[in-house]
Amino acid sequence: MSSAAEPPTVAVPLDTPPRVASLGTGVHGTHTTTDVFRLPDLWQLHLYTYSAELVVGGLSHTIRPGRVSLVPPGTEVRYRYRGRSEHLFVHFALPGTGGSTRVPLLQDAGAETPALTGLLRQAVAIAPRNPVRAAAEVWTALWRVAELGAPGGSAQAPGPVAAAIAHVEAHLAGPLAVPDLARVAGVSHNHLTRLFRAETGRTVVAYVRARRMARARHLLRESTLTVRAVADAVGIADLQAFNKACHREFGASPRALRAAARAPGGDQRSPVP
Repeated sequence: MSSAAEPPTVAVPLDTPPRVASLGTGVHGTHTTTDVFRLPDLWQLHLYTYSAELVVGGLSHTIRPGRVSLVPPGTEVRYRYRGRSEHLFVHFALPGTGGSTRVPLLQDAGAETPALTGLLRQAVAIAPRNPVRAAAEVWTALWRVAELGAPGGSAQAPGPVAAAIAHVEAHLAGPLAVPDLARVAGVSHNHLTRLFRAETGRTVVAYVRARRMARARHLLRESTLTVRAVADAVGIADLQAFNKACHREFGASPRALRAAARAPGGDQRSPVP
């Protein structure tokens, strides 16, 4: 039996919520040191609080406290325990048909361990009376597991571009000069500019402009805020400048955009870029 240097990855479709079949706290290793089983139609999510060995597909993986595993349906798993072993588990189906995210079969949750533990314990507690909300908690936990090893993911501090984008999204109504965003991101102006273009294909200024105008379009079409209030909400206090920005981006004035959305047969919904 071989040992995997790096755990394999599994393709996880997360575009729709999971259908949870069972969840709770599993206790093993009290009567036998080995379990061998598979779930033909269900995924398995385990968050471990003990040390043991997990064998999947002939490859051996070391379980330690704070590690999390995600095993696809129909996969045989073998556990070798070292005494009483307790973990949180969820058995679930993923009905999604969209794009899949590649996730390691076993990985360290690291700093995310308390958050994942809280989500899963909350799901276990509310499942009997509110299974829909429990599934939502599990879905959130799955996304956090999927992002553990991603660049700028939740298991590590966000990278400079992610930090800058988060600041932009939270402060569209305020000044968003590139030097200020660079300070938030912890890098130089020039370095942020290079990183931003490499990761997004846009300049920082172009990204800020696009996000402001997307928010403006949404508010003009979906809300009853005045045009001035919409302009203020996206950080363009000068109405003339706001009008010019709308003409440049959408080929119409703010009032024309609003009127078109509310006309009979008009598009009542704004696409989310």
